[in-house]
Amino acid sequence: MKSIARYVEEKGISVSQLVTATGLDAKLVKAIVEGNFTPSPTQRQRLAAALGVSLEDVSWGHAVAVEHLRGNGPQCGRNS
Repeated sequence: MKSIARYVEEKGISVSQLVTATGLDAKLVKAIVEGNFTPSPTQRQRLAAALGVSLEDVSWGHAVAVEHLRGNGPQCGRNS
């Protein structure tokens, strides 16, 4: 299983090419590729199809720990 970023790198596809192939919003695709957003099932299907891989071959989770994203840390009132 590989991350979406790894597939993009291996296949030599740019984020803008992936945006065109999937029809998804550019900011969304960038966030998914950077590991800052976990795509919905429909978004996963579109991305996997655009990359020519199966859904099961892609690791879809966050690559960045959620507590390090804006609005989710203790500084925002969230207790662990």
